Amino acid sequence: MPLTLASLVQHSALKLSVRAGEDRLDTPVRWAHVSELADPVPYMEGGELLLITAMKLDAEDPEEMRRYVRRLAAAGVVGIGFAIGVNYEAIPQALVEAAAAQDLPLLEVPRRTPFLAISKAVSAALAADQYRAVTAGFEAQRELTRAALSADGPAELLTRLAAHVHGWAALYDTSGAVVAAAPDWAARRAARLTPDVERLRERPAPASAVVGGSDDRVELQSLGTGRRARGALAVGTGAPLGTAERYAVHSAVALLTLTTERSRSLHEAESRLGAAVLRMLMVGEAEHALAVAGDLYGALLEAPFRIVVAEPALTGTAQPEGLAQLADAAESAAARTGEALLVVPEEGRLVVLAAEAGSAARACAEHAELLEARRGRDTTGPEPDELVIGLSGTAGPAGVAAAFKQADQALAVARRRGRAMVEHEDLAAGSVLPLLADDAVRAFADGTLRALREHDEKGRGDLVASLQAWLSRHGQWDAAAVDLGVHRHTLRYRMKRVEEILGRSLDDPDVRMELWLALKAASTAP
Repeated sequence: MPLTLASLVQHSALKLSVRAGEDRLDTPVRWAHVSELADPVPYMEGGELLLITAMKLDAEDPEEMRRYVRRLAAAGVVGIGFAIGVNYEAIPQALVEAAAAQDLPLLEVPRRTPFLAISKAVSAALAADQYRAVTAGFEAQRELTRAALSADGPAELLTRLAAHVHGWAALYDTSGAVVAAAPDWAARRAARLTPDVERLRERPAPASAVVGGSDDRVELQSLGTGRRARGALAVGTGAPLGTAERYAVHSAVALLTLTTERSRSLHEAESRLGAAVLRMLMVGEAEHALAVAGDLYGALLEAPFRIVVAEPALTGTAQPEGLAQLADAAESAAARTGEALLVVPEEGRLVVLAAEAGSAARACAEHAELLEARRGRDTTGPEPDELVIGLSGTAGPAGVAAAFKQADQALAVARRRGRAMVEHEDLAAGSVLPLLADDAVRAFADGTLRALREHDEKGRGDLVASLQAWLSRHGQWDAAAVDLGVHRHTLRYRMKRVEEILGRSLDDPDVRMELWLALKAASTAP
């Protein structure tokens, strides 16, 4: 318990008595200070018991005493100890009334009690309180260490920490999602702090912040030793932490940082194993890949999965931050549901194998939606951390190479269209016509049809429209001529001119296909 004025009044050797401010005796005392200055405020820090004899004060002047006491109260002085029998045989009534008006405790110090005795009592009590706090802090450190090494690990550590601080505690992962909280009801409160955790994560570790009000004060501490925080700890209390509680929080931060760094090393080893498994699958060694995957990735490879390929939106650059954010989002989602996930960082790109309808695949899609929304608000172009993402169709171990190609193709289309993500199923299903909106296809169409358009512009015939009608009728002369409102011999002449101008035969099915696609692409031009 901290030292208070009540503790000093109850000290049997000091013989202090209370003359004013009886209801403020529970105020903690930080120090006892002797000063006979008329204005000692410049030398006060707050929390002191000021000991005086009124050597340089007219303690019987009501106005002077009101000003004097008012200044002391404003400076945070917690009480006045007035020695009687030195300059005054009793405490002057003017000082008593001034102290009562400010509700500032006024203690009467008998002549036989030297100020030194009070200072020693304060010093001894503060030292004892500090010793108790340090001892409690060390005990908390031992208890938290045992909790961290238990089967429940971080969850048990949070439970013990919440008990030590008489509040609540929560652990966040790299994405800002709540991993564990104690007590259970704190999970909802902790989830509301995710924006604050995300802002803290943007600062180099270690970093801290205090949020909330006096009734719900929350300290946030980042976890990790690298440039990027590996998580965060939130500690909620109704008041600022004391010395013992501060020891407990610092111990928890150290233990959780060790846990995250150890997890990081394990994660890097798993990534190397995942990369080896992916290489085996890519070259068709599915059986060897399954054997190497073992319990770590076996469950993932035994069920249908999809491949995600991501690259920076700005070509020619390698922004690890955006790729790391996507990896964090996928890994955090998989960790919350307990599903297996294979994440392989490559040079300038990220490859992810995720369960077909799992939370990790959804997290990648949601991350892309956020990027899409941000890009829609900002017309200045992609941000440095933005990505383009390609998602394959469903695959199994034997079809990884094909699925990887699908994801790569979807990514290439996403980049050309200025989209954050494209799924291969969107390309494979439905009409092929949306693909013709690509700039490269439009350039092909313009080059293919330019000579015919130039011919038409000179008023020598309507070759483009005639070609389109003939192709839409699958080369049926009579039907196409009726659509155009011309004689079939006129149409035959026009098609002969098309062949002469293009230098290609319309009997070639590849030529007809290319011309049809060129006409369709031209019709989609804005």
